[in-house]
Amino acid sequence: MSANTWIIIAVVIYFGVMLGIGFYGWRKTTAYGDYVIGGRDLPAFVAGISAGASDMSGWLLMGLPGALFVSGMSELWIVIGLFLGSWANWQWVAPRLRAYSEVANNSITLPSFFENRMHDQTRALRVIAALIIIFFFTFYVSSGMVAGGRYFESTFQGDYIWGLLIVGSITVIYTFIGGFFAVSYTDVAQGVLMFAALAIVPIMALFAIDNPGDIFSFPTNHAYGPWPEGNPDFFNFFTGVSAAAIIGNLAWGLGYMGQPHIVTRFMALRSPAEARSGRNSGLIWVGVCFLGAIFTAIIGASFFGQTQHSVVDQEGFETIFLDMTRILFHPLFAGLVLTAVLAAIMSTMSSQLLVTSSALVEDLFKVFAKKEPSQATLLIASRTMVIIVAILGIVMALNPSDTILGLVGFAWAGFGSAFGPVIIASLFWRRLTAPGAMAGMIVGAVTVFVWGSLPATSDIIYEMVPGFIFATIAMVVVSLATKPTAESESEFDTHVKVVDYALSHPNEDFHQALSNISAQGGNQTGPRAV
Repeated sequence: MSANTWIIIAVVIYFGVMLGIGFYGWRKTTAYGDYVIGGRDLPAFVAGISAGASDMSGWLLMGLPGALFVSGMSELWIVIGLFLGSWANWQWVAPRLRAYSEVANNSITLPSFFENRMHDQTRALRVIAALIIIFFFTFYVSSGMVAGGRYFESTFQGDYIWGLLIVGSITVIYTFIGGFFAVSYTDVAQGVLMFAALAIVPIMALFAIDNPGDIFSFPTNHAYGPWPEGNPDFFNFFTGVSAAAIIGNLAWGLGYMGQPHIVTRFMALRSPAEARSGRNSGLIWVGVCFLGAIFTAIIGASFFGQTQHSVVDQEGFETIFLDMTRILFHPLFAGLVLTAVLAAIMSTMSSQLLVTSSALVEDLFKVFAKKEPSQATLLIASRTMVIIVAILGIVMALNPSDTILGLVGFAWAGFGSAFGPVIIASLFWRRLTAPGAMAGMIVGAVTVFVWGSLPATSDIIYEMVPGFIFATIAMVVVSLATKPTAESESEFDTHVKVVDYALSHPNEDFHQALSNISAQGGNQTGPRAV
């Protein structure tokens, strides 16, 4: 059999497993709440791995190695920022958001949480948050479609359009039928694939080159990829990198707090106490995957410089992981390893499709419906929206105008700036008001869109930095100029008490503790309620 036939067999097996998990999710989904947030019954290990897998997307195996391959270790500031941001998100946001989202009228989406947290009667806060999700996730989903098309170009020397259509269709099918359960458990399977592939491929490439000991000197002195004479600053973190670039790359970590597809995992945990074990499993996964991506670029410079092989993508060099795998392994095993890239692409797309569908149904359709829709109607509407959002993403990906990392960076900054400050303030500042939250979201989203669209500003610093700063200023100023409702202040105090109790009594039933504390009413409980 030809190499492509073996790889196709591996990919078909992978697709079959994903669809099987989707069917499992369908069996477990009996209500609308199950479809959107899994009935708040997500185990910590699943939450930790699925949060990481849904976060990293195709850029971990394609965008990041390509950026490091081209620019050297100066791109590592992104990795440092992301790792620190992931830790902070699990450490501080996860337990509080898990508790508060249930205290605040059992909110199952981020926009509904904002509305219930601030007791906004106008519904404007919820609608604005939903529209921001729909706008930026359209770009995010498009980045996954682009990655799927490029995957098929590199792996099968196939057609870009057919690639994005196939990857998009399979992702839509298991998300459509299985909802949150399918998305979360496919994320775990996909996360394990990504973990194994990023550990195996660099090691095998190291053994395949003539002088393995030269990997830390070869890129600086020899021709490879885009560097006909080598890159003398390949391993330098600072030379040629401005302070603004370092700050901008580190700022990627700020974006974690505002990513709806990540924080939804926190809301779905069984209890706030499980955030600790979710954090541990998630950070181990993230750390190993980052190391694998880094060494893919380092070893890749020697691999493609010392051999006659070349990278398929000669612009962004985002296919180096795919090309190394295809060259190094038997086609069947290569196919199994290459499914890790599909895993990275599809795990993120499925989460984004589900969150966008939830925003359209839970935060727009239900808000404007004249009467409360039935559970069956909500399920049908959610599944229909998954298809519509996927079609929009495919249309945008037909003629990609940016790299995978560029598309991801724009959407990441949009969510980080619009939602990050508001989520942090919602959980730690009882003085936050609905007008303040709206001001922060609008200013953050608009700043990212304008700053990122203009070369004169986007070349200065990553749009996340001004977006996050301006959003925070607007949120604080407007909140101080307005007054929070008495109900929101009382509920804030209740949530603090619930979190403190849940974290100090991790083995007790959370729902019983929540019921008892809520019945007692909220009182000021400690220095963390400010």
